[in-house]
Amino acid sequence: MKRILGALALAASILAARAAIHSEAVEYADGDNTFEGWLAYDDANADKRAGILVVHQGLGLGQLEKEHAEALAALGYTAFAVDIYGKGVRPANSDAATEETAKYRKDRALYRSRMNRGLKELLKQETVDPKRVAAIGYSFGGMGAIELARSGAEVAAVVTFHGSLDSPNPGDGANIKAKVLALHGADDPQVKAADLEAFCNELRTAKVDWQLISYGGAVHNFTDKGAGDDNSTGLAYNERADKRSWEAMKTFLKEVLSSN
Repeated sequence: MKRILGALALAASILAARAAIHSEAVEYADGDNTFEGWLAYDDANADKRAGILVVHQGLGLGQLEKEHAEALAALGYTAFAVDIYGKGVRPANSDAATEETAKYRKDRALYRSRMNRGLKELLKQETVDPKRVAAIGYSFGGMGAIELARSGAEVAAVVTFHGSLDSPNPGDGANIKAKVLALHGADDPQVKAADLEAFCNELRTAKVDWQLISYGGAVHNFTDKGAGDDNSTGLAYNERADKRSWEAMKTFLKEVLSSN
């Protein structure tokens, strides 16, 4: 009987914890453009806490980013999934996504502008401590997290998961105030060796506090369960790399964003 009561109490506490996570769509504007992000935080906690900006992959803000935001909220953060493309702009397939992301790869200033507008929206939230803010991004979004740091934004940390690691303007590293964690698939064909070296040299030259973790056997999109399991395509889910990278991010954010 005691075991049953204990199990019921545990189940009740888990359900209560889940119920405390508040999440909602947030519409915001930048000039004539309208965007729709996703906000998540623990509604049972009245204290200010660290804020995390979540940057989507090439297909735009979707269910995956909402889940990431809610998972971060469960860890005690306020998370805001930024919308880079604009409300309703969601590529229907990988070809359309490639076409959309190309706009921002070519125009990093535009990407930085959209990132900083999303950061402004995160900072507006009453639950956020503006002195403890970070950004994380996946694939295309990983590049966005780095570009936010390169813009000189006042963020304490950025994390990129299988992001586009290159260095089109090496001098921009001098603007980075954040600590950087790059979580990289060691066999990712989308990140050329020369680009990776240039990325590392940019951070090294600028004396940024940075880390690079490469996961053996992992290719691009190693955190995306929808990417399949065929490494030969260059895009594949890797359960070990997914779990390890999430734990690495948790440790990193706890270290950098601790209020102690």
